[in-house]
Amino acid sequence: MQPPFQSDDLHLDVVSAHSQLVEFLSHRPVWLLTTSQRFLPGVALNGLDGITNHKEKVSVLLGLLEEAGSATWEQFVQCLCMECDLPLDLETQLMSSAREGFARYHYHSSSMHEKDVKQQQLDAPKKYRHLLMDSVRQRYGSWRAAGAAVQEQMQPLAVNQAFVNLVIRQRKTPRLKEGTEKSWEDVAGACKPEEYVDTAMKVSDLFCSVVPSGTTKVIFLFGKPGAGKTMLMHSICQKWVEGDLPQFLFTFLFEFRQLNLLKRKLTLKELLFDLFLQTEDSPEAVFQYLLENTCRTLVIFDGLDEFAANMDVSGSSAGRPTLTSCMSISEFFADVCHGKLLPGCTVLVTSRPMRLPDFLANTVNLLAEIWGFDHEKIMEYASHYFHQHSFKEQAIAHLKNNIKLLSMCHIPALCCVVCNCLEYLLLKHQTNVELPQTMTQFYIKMLLIFINKQQGEHEGGEETKLHCNRKAILGLCDLAMKGLEDKKIVFYAGEIPEHVKEFASLHGLLTAFEVKISGTYSEVGYAFVHLSLQEFFAALCLMVSKRVDRNYLRKKFFLKSKWTLKNKAKTEIMESFHIFLSGLSSKECRTFLTLLAEQDEAWVQDKQDVILQFLKKLAATNLTGPKVIELCHCTFETQDLKVAQHIGSLLNFKYKFKNFRLTPLDMLALLFVTNLGQGLACLDFTGCLMDIDCLEILASCKNVEHLSFCSRRYGDVFAAALSKSLQGMASLKTLELTSGSITATRIIDLVQASSHCPQLEEINLQDNRIRNLQVKRAMDLFSRMEKLKKIDLSNNNLSLGAVLTLAKEVITCQNATELLVRKDTVIVYFSGPSGKVPRSLDLRWEENKEYITPTRQVKLCLQGCSLSSQHAKEIVAILQSCPCLSEVDLSGNKLGDEGCSCLLESLPWISISKQLDLSQNCLSVNGICSLLKSVSTCQKMMDVQLSLCHETAVLRFIGDRESSSIPPREEAECFVDDQQYGEENQTPTTPQKIRLTDSRFQASDLEKLCAILKECSSISELDLSNNYLGDAGLLQLFQFLPNLRRLSSLKLNGNHISLNSVFFLAQSLSALEDIKIMDLSLGHRQVVHVAFWDRIRVTSTSRWRSDFLMQPKHDTQGRCFRLRDCRMGSEDVTRLCQTLALCPQLTQIDLCGNSLCDQSIERLLSFLPYLCHLKLLSIRNNTFSPCCVVLLINSINLCERIRMAEVRSSENAFLHLGATMRSQKTSCRLTDCAIGQGQIDELCKVLEQHGRLAEVDLSRNQLGLEGLRCLLDHLHQVPFTCSFNLSRNRISQDGVLHLINAFATSGNTTEVQASLCPKATLLIKLTSRDDPRKILRLTECKFQPEHLEKLCLLLEKCTGLTEYISSYNNVTVQAAERLLHSLRKNLCPLKISIEEPWVHKESVMNLVYLAVQTCGNITEITICKDKNLFQLGVRFPHYLEKVESDVSRLNLCKPEIQHAGFYQRVRENCAPLQELRWSHVELHNDEAEMLVRVLLPLPELKKFGLTSSSIMPAGMDYLILGLQNCQAIEELNLGHMKLGSAAVPKLVLGLREMPSLKRLILNHNCIGDDGCCILTEALRNMHYMEEINLSHNKIGDLGLTTLAAVLLEMENLKRINLSGNIPSSAGGAKLMEALAYCKRMEELLLSQNGFGSRTAVKLACCLPHMTNLKVLHLQNNNIGPEGGMELARALVVCGLLEEISLSENDLGQGSFYALSEGLPCFEHLRKIDLKLCGVTDDASKSLSHGFRQCPSVEEIILSWNALGDGGAQELASALAGMEKLKLLDLEKNRIGACGATKLAEELVKCPEIQFIRLWDNPVPRGLAENLTSQDPRLCFSFY
Repeated sequence: MQPPFQSDDLHLDVVSAHSQLVEFLSHRPVWLLTTSQRFLPGVALNGLDGITNHKEKVSVLLGLLEEAGSATWEQFVQCLCMECDLPLDLETQLMSSAREGFARYHYHSSSMHEKDVKQQQLDAPKKYRHLLMDSVRQRYGSWRAAGAAVQEQMQPLAVNQAFVNLVIRQRKTPRLKEGTEKSWEDVAGACKPEEYVDTAMKVSDLFCSVVPSGTTKVIFLFGKPGAGKTMLMHSICQKWVEGDLPQFLFTFLFEFRQLNLLKRKLTLKELLFDLFLQTEDSPEAVFQYLLENTCRTLVIFDGLDEFAANMDVSGSSAGRPTLTSCMSISEFFADVCHGKLLPGCTVLVTSRPMRLPDFLANTVNLLAEIWGFDHEKIMEYASHYFHQHSFKEQAIAHLKNNIKLLSMCHIPALCCVVCNCLEYLLLKHQTNVELPQTMTQFYIKMLLIFINKQQGEHEGGEETKLHCNRKAILGLCDLAMKGLEDKKIVFYAGEIPEHVKEFASLHGLLTAFEVKISGTYSEVGYAFVHLSLQEFFAALCLMVSKRVDRNYLRKKFFLKSKWTLKNKAKTEIMESFHIFLSGLSSKECRTFLTLLAEQDEAWVQDKQDVILQFLKKLAATNLTGPKVIELCHCTFETQDLKVAQHIGSLLNFKYKFKNFRLTPLDMLALLFVTNLGQGLACLDFTGCLMDIDCLEILASCKNVEHLSFCSRRYGDVFAAALSKSLQGMASLKTLELTSGSITATRIIDLVQASSHCPQLEEINLQDNRIRNLQVKRAMDLFSRMEKLKKIDLSNNNLSLGAVLTLAKEVITCQNATELLVRKDTVIVYFSGPSGKVPRSLDLRWEENKEYITPTRQVKLCLQGCSLSSQHAKEIVAILQSCPCLSEVDLSGNKLGDEGCSCLLESLPWISISKQLDLSQNCLSVNGICSLLKSVSTCQKMMDVQLSLCHETAVLRFIGDRESSSIPPREEAECFVDDQQYGEENQTPTTPQKIRLTDSRFQASDLEKLCAILKECSSISELDLSNNYLGDAGLLQLFQFLPNLRRLSSLKLNGNHISLNSVFFLAQSLSALEDIKIMDLSLGHRQVVHVAFWDRIRVTSTSRWRSDFLMQPKHDTQGRCFRLRDCRMGSEDVTRLCQTLALCPQLTQIDLCGNSLCDQSIERLLSFLPYLCHLKLLSIRNNTFSPCCVVLLINSINLCERIRMAEVRSSENAFLHLGATMRSQKTSCRLTDCAIGQGQIDELCKVLEQHGRLAEVDLSRNQLGLEGLRCLLDHLHQVPFTCSFNLSRNRISQDGVLHLINAFATSGNTTEVQASLCPKATLLIKLTSRDDPRKILRLTECKFQPEHLEKLCLLLEKCTGLTEYISSYNNVTVQAAERLLHSLRKNLCPLKISIEEPWVHKESVMNLVYLAVQTCGNITEITICKDKNLFQLGVRFPHYLEKVESDVSRLNLCKPEIQHAGFYQRVRENCAPLQELRWSHVELHNDEAEMLVRVLLPLPELKKFGLTSSSIMPAGMDYLILGLQNCQAIEELNLGHMKLGSAAVPKLVLGLREMPSLKRLILNHNCIGDDGCCILTEALRNMHYMEEINLSHNKIGDLGLTTLAAVLLEMENLKRINLSGNIPSSAGGAKLMEALAYCKRMEELLLSQNGFGSRTAVKLACCLPHMTNLKVLHLQNNNIGPEGGMELARALVVCGLLEEISLSENDLGQGSFYALSEGLPCFEHLRKIDLKLCGVTDDASKSLSHGFRQCPSVEEIILSWNALGDGGAQELASALAGMEKLKLLDLEKNRIGACGATKLAEELVKCPEIQFIRLWDNPVPRGLAENLTSQDPRLCFSFY
């Protein structure tokens, strides 16, 4: 081999060294091959595989390196000298050749001194590398000095033990975008399971990933506390020393807990040399060599989570920093990771799960997690640990057999602790070993063991040793707590008391190490051997320190959150602190804490209770999955079964754990809680990584009913492990294993294991890899699971063959009820407990139908399965094999005409009870015809829905049970042909519906279609909408109608007909008398809907005639013709009317949107006299001119049957006609028609011609003042009684005054009501007879002073006024005085009411003073301050001169000056006072005195009421005493006066002096049983009593029983109100027995008493004796179905009932049916309230029928019930029959669009109804607004 050197001397040096080098490297072939791969391309090494001799292979490799060039050879020699211990002479020759071989010859003249310098520079890096290895070996090697052995005892992975490799899982590296808010927890703790690789990594694999040359490689390892991160870093350093990592020349390990102590900034050289290892010589040369070989440098940063400072890299230079730049630790770390320092090096970072710093987000090249130990590694570690002991096998067996210990040992640190304790106990007690149960107990045990080991076994017991070392232990606790609070884990010697440091170092609790402050100065640092040990002692500090109280302890306890906020500086270093606190709260730790704290047990228990109570509170909060696990850990540590049971019960929701790793210890803690919970738990693991060992622990879970796993990582291995665990889950009901990687083989094993779960109801296996499922085997296993209900195999790529096989197996499986296959969805449903009928695989149903009675219903859905005609026979065979099919769905396939025909031909032999869906199967017209033919051959088919355009083909059937329960048709069916009659009688047919829509049929297709339909004799509904039949097709079809003898509905919508068809259809309405409704529209969406009455077939021996031989079912029910959106001229209208006039029984014509002109409407109205049966003519959505409006109103003069003519908004007109020729009264309503002065004359002329007007409504028009004057001029000529509504007509105050003037001067105006508030009400009532009443009501007229003066002048003219009501008209006190004076000339008794704000402010004395200023005798004084009401009743004398003089004299006597004179005047003016009612007044002493001394003793006072008023206690006694003087009183009302039982005895004294008392009202007081008993004694002698009101007091059974005894003697009692008291059913029963003797009872009010059904039954027995009852209120009385039914049945005897309220009782449906039967008996019923009674659609049908027969009903309340569209439609149908109904309340029900629309349609026929309330029903907002705009009486709003 000739190297390419030009110097002969150098050539000789190389040749002489070649043989020696070959010999040396032949013993290191692996190193040479690995190193050569870095310098030579892969192609050059391909030929080495065939060389077996090591020396020959080495020689060839050296030759290849030399041929690669001088630069390559130089790098190889440098690497060789640095990494291998070469002989000195060989190393010198190689270095010389490398450095000088390529120099020019004049270098030989260089001095020997320069050579020595260069050689020294070359030797310095090599020397430093050896020093670095020695240092690493000394720090982390396995041969450390024996002096460190004591400290090593506490290391989580003892380094004096053989290192056991950890389980490491790689993740896909997350690449985060700039500015992302994704935290490290999202990366390190909550990644998707798919981000893990399938196999574990080796340590060497960490460094195998390839990055571009010169690029820094960042490896990030994270792991939970105790997982072995630091020990793994030490092991990596040791491997590097031993040559196992030859790719690295240098390795530096930095621990962040030591870097925390550096406060100043350093250069890169200082960081490497001063902090790690100083060079002995040539530092610059070593540093330069490092910089030149950064790609072969490994930098380790251990414990990033322990870094105390913020990762602030804002000071990091944007570019590459200089070598002399000073930087902080965070900047150094960031620059190394970014490649700004030591570019190309490998960076290895470890951390607990925490927030990833932003600058690392896009830098990490490899992300992995250290899992710790698995089962195999635990056994390996234990084997190494106990290898010197004879009890090795016993120790390992102890671990294997204890699942708790085994779970803890998955954490290497805990594994070391467990082994340490186990070793100590086995050495001490060879036979009986009792290990702790929790991590906290292990740490306590470990502490005691270390103390025993150092101080000997015979130096006292635990108590003595704890006492001796108590001070040092407490000092260590304080140190640990202070460190955690300051986020400090490294302490200087000066920070630790000497005795603490001595104790902790001696017992291996603290470790000491050198902390380099600079290159020449260092200090000794101390740290707990593991951070968890520091947390243990810190928790111990809180539990034993006297300085820590309950509040501080509660403040320090928290559950660590898995999710870290982005703006948080760093994660708390407290990982296990809360767990240790919980563990120290256990009973087992109480003795230890008592000894250490030197306190009694109660003191310790008090602290422990704080933690336990806090844990209970946490369980009641909303916790995330990770926090639930943390809480379970805390609960497990307490080992308190009661606490665990409490927490388990509170956490008994669905435990949902998502996207974080679960360890066996996590699972152990979770099961500890769930197994103690009272209920069954649901465990959901979505995306959670877990060891297989977790499933072994899961097997012990007894209380789980729902178990769910969702992760692609769960494959066959997972399924196999789960199969073993399932067998112990006796309570499991649902098993979900979704989005996994399980294959068909393991699925069978899993299902087989599931069969051992006796309660299992559902298995979900969707989205796995089950391709070739063993269907028969699986279904066989499924069939054996007695309670199984559902199997989900969706998204598993099952083949079509597998699906069909599955269908066969489902059919034959006796407990399978449904197979749902819809594309990727595959679900099998089961019935639960399986039957006893064995599976039959071979026998067909047809052959065994006589022996098998189907007991199940099977649904089969094979939708979108790509089935073609080739599969038709197989499908038929499957369907025929099942006698109990209910639904079959074959839609979305490719069966085509051929496949569907094959299926339909077999239809008579296939049993389907409900539906067959063949939609989207490529059917043509021929296929449709084939399908229609099956209608005639299959007798059980009841509905066919077909559409070619929409590809719809659905056949519905009626099952055997349904067909047997079909009620017979009401009418008798007689057939012409006797033979035909006999055949049809033998085979009853089912009414059939055929919908053949959107199929492009034309008139030419009808012949073929009709031929098929002719065979279908039972068609009841035929829908041919959206085809192309046209006029010709419609004519042809109507000629065919006689063949469809049972047709009830025909729809031909959207068939492109013209106006000619409209006329033809109108003629058909006359020709075909069985047509009930004809609904036509020629708008954008054409409508032709014809509804028929049920028809009677006539028997005859002759053949059927061509026309119908049928008659309508009821001649009196009437017929309806509707025509919409059809533009017609006057001639068209004439033709249409002429046709309709020939139609018998036509009762309704509805013309909507037909653009009728005035002439057309005039012609239409001219035909009204000829439409003799017409009840309603509506013309809607048609704009009317002002002349047309008059024409419509003039119709009342054209047709005498019209009882109401209504025009709304000049667009909608409704003419309601009566049945007789002359109606008693007629109403005209023209609202919102823009009627002004110009139209009023003509309108009045029309109205004057009609002599029977009862109502004229001109509201919401534009009359104004002039229009009003014109109208009033005409009113003088009106000779009949009539009311006029002129509201909202722009009337001002002047208009109101003009109206009052007309009112004063007119003799026929009896009442005027005017208001200028937003409603702007203006009502006038006229009468044609002498009416003594004359009433004037003025409300919110906003009168100014000048208006009020005019008003007074007008009132002086009005001498016949009987009632004057003024509300909020700006009438002041002075104006009121003037007003009262202006009424002095009135000739009739007058009631004056004034409502103004000043009424509330004025005192009672002033108001009485105002009252006596009237010029007459006062008969009534009413003051209601809550309503601002001041009301007087006055009779005026005939001698006015005397009155005026009296008034003048009175003005001189002010009440506050001369009380005596004022009182005297009150006595005189109020001498005839009969009624005195005061409410919400405040009586002072003088007012109370006036009341008692002046008013109450008045001889004619008969009614006195003082309610809701305030009076001093002494004043109340004074008042009650004054009542003794009211001997003529007939009514006493003291309601809302807070009277208690103590006041009753005094009240009774007054009652005894009232022999004429008829009405006693004491409602809303505080009278209890005692007061009621006293009161009833007084009532015993009141024989004239007609009314007793004791509602809303506190009367119970005793008071009610006493009252009942008195009622037996009160024969005149008519009204009793006991609502809102507190009796029971026993008291209620006594009351009902007594009420039976009250023969004259008219009103019985017993609401809100909670009597219950027992009292209701008792009342039902008493009702026959109360035949005069008119009002019954029983709302909210807890009456159930039993009491409701008895009560409803008994009510029929009360024929005079006017009002019934049963609301807020759960009456039950039977009660409604019973009530419905009795409703026809209530001829006088005006109101019925069934609010919140549970009324359903079914009940509404019978109720509606009953309401229709109540002739007087005005108000029906059905709000807050369960009425839907069906119930609303039933009620709507009944509206027309309730002629006096004014209000229907349907609020808060379930009425939708259909029900609301039906109500709107029927409301048109009911002009008397004022409102239908529909608030809070699910009616679409747009529809609600539209319906309200059409008819404002439909109210959808709350107000």
